[in-house]
Amino acid sequence: MSSDPKTIGAIATALSLGLLWCGLRAGRKQRLLDDTPVSKALGVFIGEVEIEGACVLSEPFTAYLSGQPCAIYRWSIEEEWERWETETYTDKDGKTRTRRVLRSGWTTVADGGESSGFYIQDETGYVWVRPKGADIELLTLFSTSAYRGDALYHEKGPSESIDDSTGRRRYFERGMPIGTRLFVRGRARERTDIVAAEIAEDPRAEMFIISPRKESDLSAGREGAYWTWCVLGFLLALVAAGGFAPTEVGFRGAAPWWGGFAYLLAWLGGWVWMVYNSLVGLRLRVQQAWSLIDVQLKRRADLIPPLVACVQGFRAHEASVQTLVAALRAQAAGGRPSAVAPTLLAVAEQYPDLKGQTVFAQLSRDLVETEDRIALARAYHANIATFYNTRLERVPDRYVADLVKMQPEPLFEAEGFERQAQKLTF
Repeated sequence: MSSDPKTIGAIATALSLGLLWCGLRAGRKQRLLDDTPVSKALGVFIGEVEIEGACVLSEPFTAYLSGQPCAIYRWSIEEEWERWETETYTDKDGKTRTRRVLRSGWTTVADGGESSGFYIQDETGYVWVRPKGADIELLTLFSTSAYRGDALYHEKGPSESIDDSTGRRRYFERGMPIGTRLFVRGRARERTDIVAAEIAEDPRAEMFIISPRKESDLSAGREGAYWTWCVLGFLLALVAAGGFAPTEVGFRGAAPWWGGFAYLLAWLGGWVWMVYNSLVGLRLRVQQAWSLIDVQLKRRADLIPPLVACVQGFRAHEASVQTLVAALRAQAAGGRPSAVAPTLLAVAEQYPDLKGQTVFAQLSRDLVETEDRIALARAYHANIATFYNTRLERVPDRYVADLVKMQPEPLFEAEGFERQAQKLTF
């Protein structure tokens, strides 16, 4: 039954279509990586985001085998065994016989690990990352072998050996050391404990990746997977067509080429679908980036006036205190310090600390951060709009864009702000 050409053809067809699907998925992920600009930590907003920075954690774990400070680590210890076993086989005459064979293998005798959220830090700030559910690539921290009698053999591993042990153990540890340069691609959301963004597992996320590799390396890997799966699918399509072909010699010789042609048509349809969805998703992210600029402008318009009013209130408060203190000091200089002592004590109790300088410094930091947020939002929009407009002009994507009449998105212009920068007067 398994040697029936039609059965082979059906199996090859199913595998061919499955490989085509895998290839298109890899190509779509490559486009998602290429079409999303890398954000700065201060410019991480709600939605799909990519960020690069160092792994930071105030209280890291100490890796079990290597002893390195890590945010995530996993370790295992395997022990080798070797034993004689009896197996049954059928000889060339069809008779059932038994024989003794020497087999060997490895058994995990201990393992473990710890994991925690961590910060991604760059020159603009920090972003909290929750790694649960992410596709995480860890670095090799420890890998060695030890024999019975070595110090490591029982120092880190269990004291008892397994049955038929050869006295040899392998020690593996992988992790994410503090300070490792990481690339994170996921979906940002608002934190529940403080007003800040975090990157965490989200069913709406296209991808959630945490990797020590660069974005270009990840993209190249998915591009290679795309072409590998598609080419293998094409070869299987040729096999499938040969299996379904009639036994006539003339038609059977040309059948594989018809199968390859049908596969190429399916690939073309899938490619158009992939490119169209990629362009639509990119256009939506451009629109979202535009709205983020408006959000930051609205934040500036709502935040700065109350902050200025608060600072002005502190300034008026301290001015009144300084005036009162100066008047009392003048009375004390007149020769009756004991008479003003109760008033001075009341002032000291009512106004124990003058914080004008601190408040002004905080206002300055808030102003700088607000303008930085606006600048980062505008830069993000400019980057992703440029990505989108470039896609519309690049061959062969432009043919799909022309087919559905997609238009370039305008870049944000500084003129005509609806919410002007606040004029501060003190």
